[in-house]
Amino acid sequence: MNNYWRIKQISGAEAIQIALGYVPGEVVRFEIDTEHGILVYEITIRAYNGMYYEVKIDANTGVLIEIEKGFD
Repeated sequence: MNNYWRIKQISGAEAIQIALGYVPGEVVRFEIDTEHGILVYEITIRAYNGMYYEVKIDANTGVLIEIEKGFD
């Protein structure tokens, strides 16, 4: 079978580790979604200071897209 069009994705576990590298804490929510046609992992983390952050990671590359502060 020709896998030319197959896209390599990072796993959810890899996305969580990447997110925790930016915002150390406890993962309280994890989901996958699309934004502007890009598959994105959305990881909500309760940081050690009690603040909530939503970290968005590109599911294809593992690159950080955005960190939003203030989610609960």
